[in-house]
Amino acid sequence: MNALTKALAGVFLLLSPWFLVQVFILVVAPDEAIEEMPICSDSSSNCAHLGGGEYHRMEVTTVVFEGQSLEATKSLALDYIEEQDGDVLFESESESEYFVHFVEHTPFWLFPDDVFLSITVEDDNSSRIELHSESRLGYGDLGVNPERLELFYEALASD
Repeated sequence: MNALTKALAGVFLLLSPWFLVQVFILVVAPDEAIEEMPICSDSSSNCAHLGGGEYHRMEVTTVVFEGQSLEATKSLALDYIEEQDGDVLFESESESEYFVHFVEHTPFWLFPDDVFLSITVEDDNSSRIELHSESRLGYGDLGVNPERLELFYEALASD
């Protein structure tokens, strides 16, 4: 075996677990659009939720943005989704409500996590949000979903 062949074999051996995980993810966790806000079960440790009367694994409880319209909140949400390289799977909109389901992927292993946002008009210039983030695979998330919702919340509240 020459040096190039050995190097290529070494690279393949190092990358093969990553490729196997990617194939596994494609087979057992394909993208599927969800059209309504899910909730976390009481015992879930791979999910976080804020708003809609549910506060699972979240410390933030303010869900109304005073002085921030639905359009302004939606614009901030779309900026966040773009910054996070989120893949939008479902989106619906009316004059008084906006809903989006998108997927974020964890670094390196690229595990898919489903993220949801619902924005409703509270009054003339205020909006109410509901957020949900859930790992598609596994039983725990090592705190990723609450952290993601905190970042998303901060992005929405930054106007």
